[in-house]
Amino acid sequence: MTHLTLDQKSIIKIRKSAKNIASVVDDFVQIHSTTSIERAVLRLYGVDGVDLSGVPLPNKLVDILQTKGKLESGASYHFAASMLESKRDAKTTAELIDQGKISFGESSSFSVEQILKQEQVLTNFAINTLDNTRKRKLDKQKQFPLPEAPWKYLIVATGNIYEDRVQADAAVRSGADVIAVIRSTAQSLLDYVPYGATKEGFGGTFATQENFKIMRQALDKSMQTHGRYVSLVNYSSGLCMAEIAASAAIEDLDMLLNDSMYGILFRDINMQRTFIDQYFSRLICARANIIINTGEDNYLTTADAIEGAHTVTASQLINEAMGKVAMLTDEQMGLGHAFEIDPQVENGFLLELAHASLAKALFPNSPLKYMPPTKHKSTDVFYSHVLDAMFNLASITTKQGIHLAGILTEAIHTPFMQDRAKALNNINYIFNTAKNLGDEIEFKKGGLIEQRAGQVLKEVVAFLSDIENVGLMKAISQGKFANIKREIKAGKGLDGVFKKGPNYSNPIIEAIKNNRSCS
Repeated sequence: MTHLTLDQKSIIKIRKSAKNIASVVDDFVQIHSTTSIERAVLRLYGVDGVDLSGVPLPNKLVDILQTKGKLESGASYHFAASMLESKRDAKTTAELIDQGKISFGESSSFSVEQILKQEQVLTNFAINTLDNTRKRKLDKQKQFPLPEAPWKYLIVATGNIYEDRVQADAAVRSGADVIAVIRSTAQSLLDYVPYGATKEGFGGTFATQENFKIMRQALDKSMQTHGRYVSLVNYSSGLCMAEIAASAAIEDLDMLLNDSMYGILFRDINMQRTFIDQYFSRLICARANIIINTGEDNYLTTADAIEGAHTVTASQLINEAMGKVAMLTDEQMGLGHAFEIDPQVENGFLLELAHASLAKALFPNSPLKYMPPTKHKSTDVFYSHVLDAMFNLASITTKQGIHLAGILTEAIHTPFMQDRAKALNNINYIFNTAKNLGDEIEFKKGGLIEQRAGQVLKEVVAFLSDIENVGLMKAISQGKFANIKREIKAGKGLDGVFKKGPNYSNPIIEAIKNNRSCS
């Protein structure tokens, strides 16, 4: 395989810097929680449904605690007490609380020991839910083997989940290995998870647990027909990051978009809220064996792909370090990057090979998510198709993990099914005809590709050192990433952040961190 000679001392230094950066963020995270984390806990305990006005019950229950000033102790203990009072299942208990028929967040007639015992029963249920999704997916993969990487990743997004099923099956028939149902525009800004199946959405389909179930069942049928495993992707980002991770785990999703800084930079979501929510969402993904996909590719939509290359690598390292704090393994981190060098740059393809090879060298065991050209796409579909072909060649040569299909009509409209089929035909041809190209070639020692990779590595060393000195939150406020500045106490969702009280309880976190099994 193509091999870069890189300065190992620099690699040790950048990993140490990233670990230190993540550690400072984690110190903050460990003493805080959020309304969305508490809602996720309730979902994992079995709370589901909406009230008569359509408000999700997890939201209603957390709002009750917040109104009573009891949220600092978390939702878990209080809900366990209500379960003892109701003597019913979690969903029914939540309905009775909403109807005012049993208390929630009040003094209980049950002893602390009884409540803690019930809380452990709920925790066992939650952990078994996460363990069972892992087992179900592994069982399916024994019957239907995972395809060889790079996995061909295709987006469907009509707004109607039932139409998405049709498009997904057509994509699988054309060779897609991964189906991503892109979310409806601005769902990341909703501080609740919509309920049930949806038939309308703008620029995508709403991420709901029922929609996850519908698409997973459809892909299971496609797997039967085509004899290979097909992965399902959605988005665990925004103001309901942890809740969506919980819902995704329940419905056997394989991947979730989940990035350290994307929501902060591109959706103006408060950074404190994002980092706290992300920690719990990643713990869920780790236990449920869900691959996260990070969003470094987005930096290159606002920054130059050559000048900003080091920020992509730095973010990958930070995402990796923060992921490991949350128990993710290398194999569960689909770190992102993108083919976005201006086509007019001389030897741009060689520079791209340098960037892609550097990512592969730094993260050899991670299923890197490689994004296609978008910023420099043209309304000339033939030209755009050639850009995608060069991207496909770079991907197979450097052996990326997850390959998002570039589509020739990207610059014109939301792609039609036939456009996606053309994109997959392009990928299928190049992945086949150049399958072992990377095994047969070597980069020239001291040549342009190796020099470029070494230069980016040096820039990463200096960049991460600066961030380590000031801290990640301040670095973001200074516009270090994507040329976008966000203030530490600004942005959406800060009102959902709270400091944990002395009696705070979230036994799901402790069970996952301690890798505890439940029977």
